[in-house]
Amino acid sequence: MAGIVELLSLNNPVFKSYVFWTGVLVIKMLLMSLLTGLQRFKTKTFANPEDLMSPKLKVKFDDPNVERVRRAHRNDLENIVPFFIIGLLYTLTNPSVFLAVNLFRAVGIARIVHTIVYAVVVLPQPSRALSFFVALGATVYMALQVIAAAAF
Repeated sequence: MAGIVELLSLNNPVFKSYVFWTGVLVIKMLLMSLLTGLQRFKTKTFANPEDLMSPKLKVKFDDPNVERVRRAHRNDLENIVPFFIIGLLYTLTNPSVFLAVNLFRAVGIARIVHTIVYAVVVLPQPSRALSFFVALGATVYMALQVIAAAAF
């Protein structure tokens, strides 16, 4: 049985993959803030009076394009943050390298696709649902494995 130091080392391909995909998803979430700002400027939709670019503009909260990006960003926070936690705990269960790397990859790619089809190039369902459930399924599987490892 590998010790915690070995499991949390970049020499461990599972941990290395987790670190890689966590980094990718952090950058992806940071870019969502920029995408929200871009939509606000594009549509001249500002939520704070001090952000108004002209006295002719009014504070506005209901632009559909801005709200779509904000919902996608909120969805990231609701799904990626749990992945960060459970992915690290899953790494500590010393899982199969092949399975763990592909679970991390599935979550990362699915969350990127989710953002693209939800907020960048809007595609009809089931594209968003499929990407959402791929990431959710992988995260739930890892959570169940963590629970099983801790319980038995």
